[in-house]
Amino acid sequence: MSAPEEPVETWVDDYAGPVVRPYAMTRGRTQPVRGTFDRIALVTAMVTTTAPEVGLEPEHLSIIRLCQQPTSVSELAAYLDLPLGTIRVMLGDLLDRFLVQVSEPAGTRPDIDIIEAAINGLRAL
Repeated sequence: MSAPEEPVETWVDDYAGPVVRPYAMTRGRTQPVRGTFDRIALVTAMVTTTAPEVGLEPEHLSIIRLCQQPTSVSELAAYLDLPLGTIRVMLGDLLDRFLVQVSEPAGTRPDIDIIEAAINGLRAL
């Protein structure tokens, strides 16, 4: 008679999903080495393909593949199903190696009139 199997422990948060893998992909880093990466900033690859390099994860290569056309930081997070903070750290790595170019949005400060109109419209509902 064999011993009962031990339950497999998974590192999953009930609401957030897996919690270890993104942390491991960034090697524990929470801030990018370069850049700030607004959610609507557009990222464009500077190369068409790249061979796996030391220090680059498969997700880095996926970012390069996805960014052959300008792609927003938020879209990258959605396409790769990764937290925005993880994407920002990985973009910092790619920016540091000159593998991507980032176009930050100009004048990201919202117009107060637009905000007030939106609030008034919501109140009218």
